[in-house]
Amino acid sequence: MSHQRSSVRDHLKSAGLRVTAPRLAVLEWLTDHPHATADQVAAGVRGKLGSVSTQAVYDVLGACTNAELVRRIEPAGHPARFETRTGDNHHHLVCRRCGRTEDVDCVRGAAPCLEPSHVSGFAVEEAEVVFWGLCPACKHHDEEASA
Repeated sequence: MSHQRSSVRDHLKSAGLRVTAPRLAVLEWLTDHPHATADQVAAGVRGKLGSVSTQAVYDVLGACTNAELVRRIEPAGHPARFETRTGDNHHHLVCRRCGRTEDVDCVRGAAPCLEPSHVSGFAVEEAEVVFWGLCPACKHHDEEASA
């Protein structure tokens, strides 16, 4: 058994979740493919396990998100994406055109790394920042099209 598979098993157990083949496959696939959509995860898991329903993948993603083993990212105008990098205060850079998503570490330290000017009595726990732009491939495509 690989170290990655053993670690995923341990994470599932410590989160109080049963270790099942779909849960293992989803978490292992997401570890190697961060910022994947549910459909991408489903296709990847099918490649590993064979037949598994899209609903089963959504159920696993939901359970793992609730257990804080997976983080759900919802960039406006794009499908939700999932990653296994949890427990830190990082942000994301998203391509407006293709949706490619990359991690951006918080540059100011512990959560929240941004402070609002007025909190209206809220106890602010974190800040979620999405930087928008064009990825290198989409930027290159635009440059070629305008040339």
